[in-house]
Amino acid sequence: MTALAHSTLETVTARGPISEAVLGRLRGNVDAGPTDAARAALPLTADVIRDDDVQLALFLLYASSYGSLPGLDPDLEWDADLMATRRILEASFEAAVRAEVPQPESPEPTVDAVGRALFTMAAADTGPSLSRYMAKKATRENVVESFIQRSVYTLREADPHSWAIPRLAGRAKAALVEIQADEYGGGRPDRMHATIFARAMRGVGLDDTYGTYVDDVPAITLASLNLMSLFGLNRRLVGAIVGHLAAYEMTSSIPCRLYADGLRRLGYSDEVVDYFDEHVEADAVHEQIAARDLAGALAEDHPEMLDDIMFGAAACLTVDGWMGAHILDAWQRGESSLRTGARA
Repeated sequence: MTALAHSTLETVTARGPISEAVLGRLRGNVDAGPTDAARAALPLTADVIRDDDVQLALFLLYASSYGSLPGLDPDLEWDADLMATRRILEASFEAAVRAEVPQPESPEPTVDAVGRALFTMAAADTGPSLSRYMAKKATRENVVESFIQRSVYTLREADPHSWAIPRLAGRAKAALVEIQADEYGGGRPDRMHATIFARAMRGVGLDDTYGTYVDDVPAITLASLNLMSLFGLNRRLVGAIVGHLAAYEMTSSIPCRLYADGLRRLGYSDEVVDYFDEHVEADAVHEQIAARDLAGALAEDHPEMLDDIMFGAAACLTVDGWMGAHILDAWQRGESSLRTGARA
């Protein structure tokens, strides 16, 4: 498979009336009317979480805050029409996630109780295992697709969770900074996790420019990233982004080992495997910090956030599970998991 032409704001393809209007406004068309488009289209949307138009529109609106796509005008970050559109879409997306993700029972708001509850929740996550498939059955074409699917988050790895840093204090803030410092390479730019993943992408023949494959990934992949951005960019949901990070770190180490096994089985270089080897060790340490020192300490210091911490963890496991199931189901049918199909 060869690399696809990379996306910029000018080349992203709309997936419906909302994303078309958002793209128009971001490209400078003052008459695009994204708010009106969202109000008109949302009532007709059967499944907000898996709707290509809604999820692309949210991705683009969040990209404006991250500055992650070439061509985004920073003056439009706080554009009133775009912000109103984002609030409408966020409300619908959050409501849909809360409706589909059962609220877990909350433990006592102590470090030990929250830590145990989160580890129990992570251990009970027994959905289809994409990582086991990667270890034993994946082809080189599957590997390239998996990197494309991962690229919308992993080339910006850690950024969504970092929105929580200024919104925390004390023990929880110190724990989050400890985790994020590792994610950003501990002062070594070449060891930033996003940078290591970019090298891995180049190693399998892909373009590591952020946004290259936006047009190719399905709505559920965008929803996985959008969920992090929703939690991270809304201060009222700081408990949810903490719970999300805890669950993310607690379910990463073993899958990354399986990915590394699969990549070695297929003969990939150390440069490609490095990203996954890094996470086997790092996330084994991070999971303890995230569950106890971050989530547990936040719940102990702010019991009013406990329900959202548990919800954020459950939402992470559920939505990422949907994304993994989409990919695995497609491969088991002998099909591509990408919207555009695999390209040779």
